[in-house]
Amino acid sequence: MTDGKPLAEALEARLGTPVEDLHLLPGGASQETWSCDAVAADGRRRPLIVRRRVRPPVMPPVPEAALLRAAAAAGVPVPAVVLEEPYLVVERVEGEGNPRRLLRDEAWAAVRPRLAAQCGEALARIHRIPLAAVAGLPEPDPVGAWREVLDASGHPHPAIELALRWLEERRPPATGRVVAHGDFRNGNLIVGPEGLRAVIDWELAHIGDPLSDLAWLCLKAWRYGRQAPVGGFGDTEDLLAAYEEAGGVEVDRGALRWWEVQATLRWGVVCIALVQTHLSGDVPSMEHAAIGRRVCETEWDLLELIG
Repeated sequence: MTDGKPLAEALEARLGTPVEDLHLLPGGASQETWSCDAVAADGRRRPLIVRRRVRPPVMPPVPEAALLRAAAAAGVPVPAVVLEEPYLVVERVEGEGNPRRLLRDEAWAAVRPRLAAQCGEALARIHRIPLAAVAGLPEPDPVGAWREVLDASGHPHPAIELALRWLEERRPPATGRVVAHGDFRNGNLIVGPEGLRAVIDWELAHIGDPLSDLAWLCLKAWRYGRQAPVGGFGDTEDLLAAYEEAGGVEVDRGALRWWEVQATLRWGVVCIALVQTHLSGDVPSMEHAAIGRRVCETEWDLLELIG
């Protein structure tokens, strides 16, 4: 079990207040996420989330604190930044973030029909963040970057190679060049009774095509067994109509299909990269080992999409 005592001591030194109820939250491929309360002298509690990097990321690290501040300025619902060094500390937004509970529990039945449109609005605001507001964001090639990661694995994956060729031969013109969240999906959204409260986990943000975020939200993996194409909770047209109405670019449905294939391939290659860190012994992780089983699921999804 991860020892939280050194982390608590470091936080108390930086915050100048005692820290209570520090505990590690599940999930996180390259960063640990901790929850705690900073307790003021008068007893008032400030709920916090702490993000601490413990493993090398699949993609280059990004300035998350700067991203959160720029997103807030653009009207995106995000947690407020408290500290950015030595760990990213933000205010904890109360609500539900567990995808399975959001998609299955009756308590969230009234919220689910509203979420696709709210996600479209949030993405339109993200894509209006000025590029100059966040320095140092990577701008990876949507095909070449993932071919490099796949080649580095040293293992053949014919279905993914076929999908790479499909993408290279059918690449549409760029829709635009925006700040993309990079991991906007069910699981990185905090939801309350009124709907979307916060967009979290910006560690994969980059400069890219706006359709990449829309397609990623529609990835089959984020439906968790449900049929609704948008995160398992909504319809594609609700997402796109709200996105365009909120100021997002007009979405070419044919180009979006290309990005859906790209998103599926990207997830498959990420799964390969993560399981390799476990199998190589570099980062022993049962979570990474379990992710390895998703590779074959993604290969099947790719064959269906391009077939």
